[in-house]
Amino acid sequence: QVQLVESGGGLVQAGGSLRLSCAASGRTFSTYAMGWFRQGPGKEREFVTGISRSGLNTAFADSVKGRFTISRDNAKNTVYLQMNTLKPEDTAKYYCAAQISGLNSRPTSYTHDYTYWGQGTQVTVSS
Repeated sequence: QVQLVESGGGLVQAGGSLRLSCAASGRTFSTYAMGWFRQGPGKEREFVTGISRSGLNTAFADSVKGRFTISRDNAKNTVYLQMNTLKPEDTAKYYCAAQISGLNSRPTSYTHDYTYWGQGTQVTVSS
């Protein structure tokens, strides 16, 4: 079992940056690929980015490519989401999730592939 706790959300002006963190409990963090998803008001939860267990492979939604980066520190059981050049349409609750995966397998973008979820952190981008 893995428990995930997100932090780092807040209110930021358009063009600004935020860094989200997701801390995982337990000693098995490195056995999971990790993903970030978001859900805006009245919208379905959507994939933002993911990172393989090794950290060597990543995947990004087209809407965030070139603006967001993902990284992980397996020694600290933490995955990070660096968000730059934020736009009002990035406003959403952001969730991290853990996916059972091979060492270098690219994380998938489907919510049903992820076993564990955090409670989310709100990101609001003002125009």
